[in-house]
Amino acid sequence: MTETIELIVLSTTQVRENALVVQTLSREWGRRGFLVRSAKKAQMSLFLPLNILEAEVTDTPKSELKTLRRITPGAPLLGIRNNLYKNTMTLFLSELLLRTVREGAIEDGLVDWCVGSILTLDALEHDFANFPVRFLAEFAGVLGFRPTLEDIAPFSAERTSLLAPIVQGSFADAMLAPLNGATRNALCEDLVRYLEFHTDQPIRIKSLSVLRELYR
Repeated sequence: MTETIELIVLSTTQVRENALVVQTLSREWGRRGFLVRSAKKAQMSLFLPLNILEAEVTDTPKSELKTLRRITPGAPLLGIRNNLYKNTMTLFLSELLLRTVREGAIEDGLVDWCVGSILTLDALEHDFANFPVRFLAEFAGVLGFRPTLEDIAPFSAERTSLLAPIVQGSFADAMLAPLNGATRNALCEDLVRYLEFHTDQPIRIKSLSVLRELYR
């Protein structure tokens, strides 16, 4: 049986010389890994973090993994791929989704929100440095936690007031909040701890160190 679905790429793992396991988010399957056969080097740009793809899903003989075929890009994302800072953000944001959303979990509205967020980041031409902080706050809301400053205060302490435009303001307010690099890093870490508490699981994000370098 074959179906065509929209997917968001979270990560890839090489399993053979010409095969990948691609971790994805989709409306139909939630967070799930799929096998991609005959993955040539020329095709690897399809599987960059947070790429939006369309693909056919088919059964894989002798494996629980299903296979992706006829893979095409759902959006070019040139605004992200041509910008070092946005590309670095996608490493962090894709790993956040991978580490937070449990395998097989289908969160209502998550994929639609993710697609909208990715396209927004792609379209922003300036004033996007605060995007990961806003993404974290909105992500918590999509998962059902609806963060308030009072909720976050135990995790952000003296920085809580700095989150007011991020949590309570409009998207434009959040992007224009006057935060320096060190503060952005600290607020991202505070919000990850908030998510850890509410999801009752550790969220170990290796790319946080990359984000720290970006915002030094």
